[in-house]
Amino acid sequence: MNRPGTATGVNFFTGDLGAKRLGLLCTLVPSARVVGLLLNPAFGMEAFDEFRRSVGSAAQSLDREVIVQSATTDVEIEAGFAALTKAGVSALMVQNDPFFDSRRSKIIALSSTHKLPGIFHIREFPADGGLMSYGASLADAYRQVGVYAGKILRGAKPVDLPVLRPTKFELVINMRAAKALTLTVPPAILIEANELIE
Repeated sequence: MNRPGTATGVNFFTGDLGAKRLGLLCTLVPSARVVGLLLNPAFGMEAFDEFRRSVGSAAQSLDREVIVQSATTDVEIEAGFAALTKAGVSALMVQNDPFFDSRRSKIIALSSTHKLPGIFHIREFPADGGLMSYGASLADAYRQVGVYAGKILRGAKPVDLPVLRPTKFELVINMRAAKALTLTVPPAILIEANELIE
């Protein structure tokens, strides 16, 4: 099932997106009192710190504990999952990061092995077997790039064009993954979802 994505008042650049993801994850997995946060400090410490602060603040308001685990290599990803599981984490958030994107299959497999329901930033994760994602629509971003390219080809100067921000956000849920994790997707999530992968 697909529904068009829309901007939902989320400020993509202030870390509010992390808070929104945590809220969605806690709605779907209410029993998750301790949530793991997988971050990559190599992506940039400013982004690392901002995302951690945003999620930490949201966790306090939701009466949840967040355990942060850093990973910059494949070995550290595997060790990070083991450490989070040992710490009693029962749900997972993964930072939007190109390195983690390139290790999508590994992260999804580890999530499944450790039975950690996770939320990610792009639909490719749930499309490949992860539980859910919430973030900017890549299809819409590619469309915006095409519009920009068209303007430049028609003579516009790149310096005169405004910087674009994501305007379309989408919530995608893999219903098979939810069933495998014995999770019942609540109506509030079903109503908000833009796509349900059966």
